[in-house]
This record gives sequence, C-alpha cells and structure tokens, in this order.
Amino acid sequence: MSLTLLLVQGLNGLQLGILLFLIAAGLTLVFGVMDFINLAHGVQYMVGAYLAAYFAAMSGSFWVALALALPAALAVGLVLEFLVFRHLYDRDHLAQVLATFGVILILNDGVKALFGSAPLQVPMPEALTGGIEVMQGLLYPHYRLAIIAGGLATAGLLWWLVERTKVGMLIRAGATNAPMVAALGVDIRRLFMVVFGFGAMLAGFAGVMAAPILSVEPGMGDNLLILAFVVIVIGGIGSVRGAFLAALLVGLVETLGRSMMPDLMRLFMEPSAARQVGAALASMLIYIAMAAILAFRPAGLFPVRAS
Repeated sequence: MSLTLLLVQGLNGLQLGILLFLIAAGLTLVFGVMDFINLAHGVQYMVGAYLAAYFAAMSGSFWVALALALPAALAVGLVLEFLVFRHLYDRDHLAQVLATFGVILILNDGVKALFGSAPLQVPMPEALTGGIEVMQGLLYPHYRLAIIAGGLATAGLLWWLVERTKVGMLIRAGATNAPMVAALGVDIRRLFMVVFGFGAMLAGFAGVMAAPILSVEPGMGDNLLILAFVVIVIGGIGSVRGAFLAALLVGLVETLGRSMMPDLMRLFMEPSAARQVGAALASMLIYIAMAAILAFRPAGLFPVRAS
C-alpha cells in the first residue's frame, strides 16, 4: 500500500471515528446513567439524515437544513422519550430490547411511508466543495475535513459540559450511583430526559453531517449502531472520554483493516484467495480488537469509577 493511500484511508478512518463518537456519546450516557439499552439510537441517526434531506429540499440550503434539523432531532428524541422510553426505565433489559427494536421497525417503515424507499441525496454546501492538498498529488475533500473538525469541536464542547458544568456533575454522579443522586433530591426523571434528548440530538447531528456523503435511506443507522455498541464496550460504559478514544480506534481499525488485509494476505496466498480471506478477516478485526482489550480491561479502557 502506498503512503498516499495509507494517508487517505487514515483520514477516512478518522472521519468514521468522529461519526461513531457522535452516535456513541449519547448512547454511552443513556446506558451509563440510565442503565437503559436503546437499540433505537441508530434510527435517530437516520432521522437526523432524513430531516436534513427534507429541510435542504425545502430551503435549498444545507446550512438552513442543519440549523432546523438539530432542534427537530431533539424534539423527536424527547417525543420518543415521553411516549415510549420513560415507561421502560423500570423494566428489565429484555423488555427494553424488545420495545426499542419495535421502535426501529416503526421508524424505518415510517420514513418509507413519508419519503419512499429510494435513497435521497443531500447537496453538499458550496463553501465546502473541492479539496485541500494534504500532500503532493493528494487532494482530500473539504467537506470530510469539516466533518472531522466539527466532530472534534463537538467532542470538546461535550467534554466541557460533562466535566465542568453542574448538569455534567449530575450526569457523572448519575452514571456512578443514580439511586443516591435521586435520594439527594435531584429529579432523576428530568435528568434522564435531558440526557436522552441530548443523546438523540448528537445522533441526529451525525446523520445531518453524513447525509451529503452517504445515501439517506431506511435502515442506514443499523450497521453504525452495532459499531457504536462496540465503541462503548471498548471505551467503558458511561465514559465520554472512553467513547471518544474508542471511536477513533474503531474507525481506524475498520477503515485501514478493509484496505490493508487483502494486501497482507497476498504475502501468504494467491491473490484471488487473498481477497476473499482478507475481506473476511477485515470484517472481524474490530471484534477481535474488542475481545483482546476486554481480556485485559474487562470494564473497558476508561470505565466510570465510583467515588
């Protein structure tokens, strides 16, 4: 593999990691604070992408679509929390899994009914078309760099909110010992609602940012949801820092593995067999990495510690 291709795939892996973090950050907070398994978190990413497509078609501007899609994604998340999820907080994990899987089916069929099954496209903002020369002969798209920059800025803002504000203190305390926080007089249901709504908005933001470079279609969040669960298990449930570092790790392993494994297999077998074996191994790499990490750190890289 050439240095140019390695750099491109590294940037693509970083971009995938940023999108995974935006999804996994809300998921790890919901799971860590509320002990709630939300399989429908991936469809909130899909809802964000469809909202971006709808508002972009109505306004003709990506920036207007971004400004409108974020509060709309937050509203959808709060409506789901009020109608469905708050009734499941005291139920066991099996009930939560079954109910949220039902939400997946309903929302996937809902977007099919509203927008059809055909993939939609969101136009890329004109200001971010073209590319920047990151090395001799290599142009990398401005928009993909903007996704990386926007994700890093969001990660910094989220760190500040969680580590330096009163709400963040309550979230961290809730992730450590929710019953004790409730016993101290904190309205734990309201805290749950804030965490859930913020997580839904982060997932929607990831969908909006991904919409111009991916097809907006039903079920687009399902595969990313699996990767997001891998991220929060590797990073440590409830840990935003762990989710960030684990998302970058998963994004790089997923992207570089799919690019490099067939070439590595050619050192040991014929090219045709190397492609098949390399592709199969590449799809397993992140799970192998997860198993290796958990063998040494069963609670993840940066677990939330009780104080």
